[in-house]
Amino acid sequence: MTRLFIVYRVLALVVGVLLLVGTVGFVLKYGLEDGSGLQQLGEDLTPVWLVHGWIYMVYVVVAFVLSQKARWSIPQFLLMMVAGLVPGLIFWVERRVAERLRADHPELAKR
Repeated sequence: MTRLFIVYRVLALVVGVLLLVGTVGFVLKYGLEDGSGLQQLGEDLTPVWLVHGWIYMVYVVVAFVLSQKARWSIPQFLLMMVAGLVPGLIFWVERRVAERLRADHPELAKR
C-alpha cells in the first residue's frame, strides 16, 4: 500500500474511535445526574473532543490529497468529510474508500 493510503486508513480509524469515545463522554456528561461517577467520567472525557478536532483536520488534508490523486468527485470527498463527524459512519466509509481505491486505482493501494 502506498504511504498516503496507509496514513488515510490509520487516521480514519483514529478519528472514528475518538468520535465514538467523545460521543459516549457527551452522553454520560449531559445525560446523567450531576455528581455521579459516570457523569464525572463524561466530564473527564471532554478533552477527547479537542484531540478529535486536531486529528480530524489532518484527516481532512490527507483525504483531500487522496481524493485528488484518485481523481474522485467532490461528492465523494464530501462523504469522506462527513464521515468524520457522524459517529460510526467513518468505519463504513473507510472500507468503501479502500475497496474503490483498490478497484479504480490499484497503484495507489498496492499491497
